[in-house]
Amino acid sequence: MNQLLQKAFDRAAELPRAEQDRFALFLLAELESEHKWAELFVRPESDDLLERLADEALADHCAGRTRSLDLEDL
Repeated sequence: MNQLLQKAFDRAAELPRAEQDRFALFLLAELESEHKWAELFVRPESDDLLERLADEALADHCAGRTRSLDLEDL
């Protein structure tokens, strides 16, 4: 385990038990989500789908159907 991860776990160990459980559930869910995304991106059909989505986004932008992101709206 690297130092940064160890520091995070050391800090988490200082939390009350219920918060430790919530943190653990969050972390496990994030790891599972990353695993699922990685599996999806290695599929051959992913390249075609991502290319089609990128083409659609570019077409929307060129047609004026997009707007600049305002960080204040997030």
